[in-house]
Amino acid sequence: MSTIQTASYRRQRDHFEPQDADPAEQRRLRGLLEQIDYSAFVANREVIGSMLPKLDAAAFQKLAILTATARAKWVAESLRQSESGAPSTPDQIARLTSARTAYEELAEAYEGLRRMVERGYASIR
Repeated sequence: MSTIQTASYRRQRDHFEPQDADPAEQRRLRGLLEQIDYSAFVANREVIGSMLPKLDAAAFQKLAILTATARAKWVAESLRQSESGAPSTPDQIARLTSARTAYEELAEAYEGLRRMVERGYASIR
């Protein structure tokens, strides 16, 4: 039997799971949760939309290129350090850590921006 591992997992707080057996109370609670979710959606759309008003495909491409460049710099630095065969110095490790952190932050920003568009918080022109 094969197993497929994914990076996603379900948290208990991800979805409404009623604990009360009373259907009327469950409906009432679902209605309240839908109002809360809608309020959060409107707030995200207004705030993010005003902060990121000029999104277009070119903005995504620039961010993608910057992220790819940071990834390549991180890996190139690791390869440079491995050429001598000697253990890395603390300075080398600090440079490698800095390069990895830059890549990871840019990758998260790209994914965050994509989610904002996907959820309707920001629009692409």
